[in-house]
Amino acid sequence: MSGGAQLSVTDMRRASRHPVDFTVIAEHLMHGDVKLHVANISAHGFMIDHAENISRGDRLIIRLPIVGRIEAYCIWVAQDRAGFQFERIIRLDDFQAMMKEMQPNPALRRRG
Repeated sequence: MSGGAQLSVTDMRRASRHPVDFTVIAEHLMHGDVKLHVANISAHGFMIDHAENISRGDRLIIRLPIVGRIEAYCIWVAQDRAGFQFERIIRLDDFQAMMKEMQPNPALRRRG
């Protein structure tokens, strides 16, 4: 792999983020399978906490409900958190269905 991540969306950090408490097993190119805790997610990416052995530019493949396997690139690391951008945007209908799976607590679901 040369040249680093070729991201499809420039800077979507202002995209609506949804708080979640979701654990995934990610496939990391260098570290193999790693357990990650997703703290928030949008149709463009996600943030993890307890980001150990994660560096800017790292590529992961994670499995999300409804969406399935999706590749993501680490675009920032700060203290023990890291932000990832998906290699493609998740379609709205898939994102809404995914959120129902990831946020079973109706109090956390976005209104509307």
